[in-house]
Parts: sequence; structure tokens; C-alpha cells
Amino acid sequence: MVLKIPGTENTGTFLAAADNLEEAAGVLLGCPLDDTGSFRTGSRFAPAHLRMASVALEEYSLFRKKDLRDLSFYDGGDLVLAPGDTGTSLGTISGTVSSLLEKGKKPFILGGEHTVTYGAVQGCLKKYPELTVLYLDAHADMRPAYRGAPYSHASVAYYLRQLKGVDLYQFGIRSADREESRSLTDKNTFFFSLREPLTKLLPFLEDRVLYISLDIDIVDPAFAPGVTAPEPGGISSGELLEIFTLLERLKENIIAFDLVEICPPYDPSQVTALLGAKIIREALLTFL
Repeated sequence: MVLKIPGTENTGTFLAAADNLEEAAGVLLGCPLDDTGSFRTGSRFAPAHLRMASVALEEYSLFRKKDLRDLSFYDGGDLVLAPGDTGTSLGTISGTVSSLLEKGKKPFILGGEHTVTYGAVQGCLKKYPELTVLYLDAHADMRPAYRGAPYSHASVAYYLRQLKGVDLYQFGIRSADREESRSLTDKNTFFFSLREPLTKLLPFLEDRVLYISLDIDIVDPAFAPGVTAPEPGGISSGELLEIFTLLERLKENIIAFDLVEICPPYDPSQVTALLGAKIIREALLTFL
């Protein structure tokens, strides 16, 4: 059966993407979900802006000593989601991710708000019943509900922890309300930093199936101002890019990657989009 990605638009413009889905090892998939933003909206525009910004980069990475033109990856465009119907959109994301994995394709997901991760992880669980999620985010995202919405950008980590088979590790948290903070005392939560705890954890991840979710707001707003929920006091863009060197040894374990919460209306200079495009380039070169 020929693999098809249903209901997509804005296809095929990320730097050096090939035009053959069947032969691709990795697939870029835009998930422009933007239903529950509580401070800034506009994350639905991020996939298109990441593609536009990517042309400012070199295909070759001095970090990885590799070139995108030597990879086989396909830009699947953006899923056509149901505005305001988060449940239906999450089902579409889940089904598409599951289909890609069943065909041996590694998804690289361009959000959208962080809620896309919940749908994507559900799709992964259909093939991999035990999954470790590395969750990089300034915020705890541990609210059972937020402003009346059970599934929102502020609740993703809470609901991931409820999924059977998921082991969640959170890095870089520097914002949580009092109730959330009471649930963030276990060995799987790391505050304020990323590189040091990730380095220590690597030996324990070598036999795990891994999903990586990267909320751009883990980076300080000085380096990434165009985000939906900026939180001062974060890591530098350079420190974030260094993690790909650490994660390269786990390349075969990593089945999917997402980048979420870029907000182009608040990124007029394209600083954040350029960082996002570079993150995607490094992820492709590291994990494929």
C-alpha cells in the first residue's frame, strides 16, 4: 500500500527536503494546532515560518559535520486540523504519526502548541507500548485542566503521565504554580538546567524507546522572543544546540521528535524562527 499523508497543505519547502515520501527515512510534519494559547496565539503559523527561515541556513552543519543533502527526508506539509476541535485534531495527529511509524518513517513534528505532543505520543504508543518521553520546557504543564479546557498547552505533561507505558522526564522547568510544584519532586524532574541532568541520565536511556519534545521556551526570551509563553531566566540557544551532540549516541532509540510553541506574530525579526529551523536541521542530522 502506498503511504499517503491525509489532508496536508504548504508542502515541501524545508531546506533540502526530498520529493519522494516512499524513499524517505524521515518526514517533517506540520501540526498547526493553536486552540488553547492563553497568553499569545499564533503558533499555527510556525511550521510555515520555519520552512521560510530554513533557506537562510547552510545545508551543512559544523556541529554535526554532516549535510542535509546527504539525507533522505520528506516535507509532508501541514496537517489540515479542525479549528477549535482539539480532540479531533489530536486524533488526526495520532493517526498520522502512527501510520508514518508503521511504514518505517521517523516523524519530525513542527508545532503548533505543545498539545500536539499528546496526540503524537498516543500515535507512537500504537507501535511502541513502552515509551520514554524527554520533555524540554520552561513550564511544568502539570495542570489537570486550564481555564476549563482539560487538554491544553498547560496540561500536556499531566496527561502524558497518565498514559499507560509512558515514562516522562522533564528538563529545564523554571515556572510552575503551587499545586503543580507539589507533583514535581520525583526523580524524573529537573529544574532550571538541561545539559547536566541529561548527561547524567544518558546511560539509563540506552535501552529505551525515546520521544523528544522540545518547547522553544526552554530557551531564554533573549535568544527566542517569539514564543507563546515567554519565561525569563532560561538557557542560551548555544546550550540547547549542544544537546544534539549528547543525544547522537541514542540515535537509534529516538523514534520521533517535535518542536513546539514558536509564535511568529511575536517574532518580527525571525530570530526565533531561525533558531527553530536550525534546531530542526540539527535534529534531522543527528537522528536520521
